[in-house]
Amino acid sequence: MTAAGLRRLMTRAYLAVFFGYLFLPLGIMAAATFNASRFPTVTPWRGFTLDWFRVLAEDQRMWQALGTSLLVGAAVVAVAVPLGLAAALLLDRLHGRARTLLYAVMVSPLLTPGIIIGISTLVFWKQWFGVTGGLFLTVVAQSSFIATYAMLMALARLQRFDTSLEEAALDLGASHWQAFRRITLPYLMPAAYSSALIAFLQSFENYNTTLFVRGVETTLTIYIATKVRTGLTPAVNALSLVLIALTVLGAVAYEIMRRREARGAVAAEESA
Repeated sequence: MTAAGLRRLMTRAYLAVFFGYLFLPLGIMAAATFNASRFPTVTPWRGFTLDWFRVLAEDQRMWQALGTSLLVGAAVVAVAVPLGLAAALLLDRLHGRARTLLYAVMVSPLLTPGIIIGISTLVFWKQWFGVTGGLFLTVVAQSSFIATYAMLMALARLQRFDTSLEEAALDLGASHWQAFRRITLPYLMPAAYSSALIAFLQSFENYNTTLFVRGVETTLTIYIATKVRTGLTPAVNALSLVLIALTVLGAVAYEIMRRREARGAVAAEESA
């Protein structure tokens, strides 16, 4: 075997191991959804069934927890993304030691354990404002570190921004708000969309911080963790399979639209 053939073989073997490592657990989880066993496992195989989707549809507590997670995720996006963009704009305009110090302060929540953030948020708001655990504190606690993701993504985008565009707009008579709205904000929109998606996913899967500030509310991760202790059924696998299917369909739809737009742009250039 030649060196090139050996290299191709090793590359294919690596890709097989890599994708197997990523997708084999998901495949096992999906297979357990159709096992008649009352435990979420593929062995022993008790027979093919779709009953766990019916159990999932009838589990009102799980759907309530899912609705709570979606509500909290949307609120975190609404809070964390504007905060992150504002912090990125501030850091981009600063220089010297002030920028280094402020950057360290803004990044510190991301490096702090979620348990510490949850406990400190609960103690602070309860002691100073009399606010106990609930959806409000859940959004506040999650946004305190999720906003850092938005800040980092916007800051990376701003490093490639040509500030002379803003200066030109100001020289032409535009106000600072008009220059921001017409030039800076449209440039930051890709980073805003990406950070919104990341913020929502980080909120949706968060457990450590949410556990201490949720009060009597139950998010999906808290519900699943409770079911693990009291008795987990493949209905959770069914929900995971539905979420994976929706994610894949969304990704495929996005890719189809992106390729159509790319073909349309190429056709427009050729016709011009």
